[in-house]
Amino acid sequence: MAKRIHQMTIGEWERAFPSDDACKAYLARNRWPTGVSCPRCGAVGVYVLKARPFHWQCKECSVHGYRFSVLVGTVFENTNIKLREWFRVIHRMLVSKKGVSAHQIYREMGFGSYETALYMTHRIRAALVDKNFRKLIGIVEVDETFIGGDDRNCHADKKLHGKWRQNSFAVVGAVERNGSCVARCLDRMTKEALQSFVRETVSTNVSLLATDEYPAYRSLQGEYNHGHAHHAANRYVVGAVHTNTIEGFWSILKRGLMGTFHKVSRKYLPLYVAEFQFRYNNRLNADIFAEAIRGC
Repeated sequence: MAKRIHQMTIGEWERAFPSDDACKAYLARNRWPTGVSCPRCGAVGVYVLKARPFHWQCKECSVHGYRFSVLVGTVFENTNIKLREWFRVIHRMLVSKKGVSAHQIYREMGFGSYETALYMTHRIRAALVDKNFRKLIGIVEVDETFIGGDDRNCHADKKLHGKWRQNSFAVVGAVERNGSCVARCLDRMTKEALQSFVRETVSTNVSLLATDEYPAYRSLQGEYNHGHAHHAANRYVVGAVHTNTIEGFWSILKRGLMGTFHKVSRKYLPLYVAEFQFRYNNRLNADIFAEAIRGC
């Protein structure tokens, strides 16, 4: 069995962040681990404004000095919501394996409106996008899926008679076994889009590129050590060739979208995919909260 990674409990969170000032201090430590620097020019010779806690002044940017706070340049900037409430929402989202809906956040936090909770969760998801991406190596599995309803499950007056994919959203993913996952939303599931995704995210030095029998992957045979499992023939595992790992990620993603969020628009689907990708890639990170704060 995989070793269970202990994450910050609610009690531990309450003790770590008893006030807004404690949250600002934590944000400053994670944002500038080697010392505060100017968010405009990067200068490190900034001056502390003693009359205004967590505010600094940079003389390099302007003759009169550029003043900034710990919130400048983060997702917490220019909001009327206290930083401690932002931190509470982030912690709630990270410890929920299948996510937490904006309606649930709205009910638990007591915000003035559902739109406030939705605004916060979307900004946090945007901050969780991986900005330090590296190409996957080792044994890599690639697979594609569709997010959306199957025509067979629709009411008779809503059936599209074989055209159900018009209302479904295409997502492609690659996962390094015992490693990280990359998932992207596609406008259309085409051969060119799939091959472009593989070339962008997977190193040509992989020991094995495992896919299913989808024809779009066949042209990659000369570039990668490619093997495929023939699902249509009920051959799901051929030695080391299988797509069980990426299928597991699809399972978590779809269970979250169906069971927690129920319905997601095409416009915001990439944000939800980024959230699930971040949690999956940090599943062995004992300090996932700090990792998220650094991204914000």
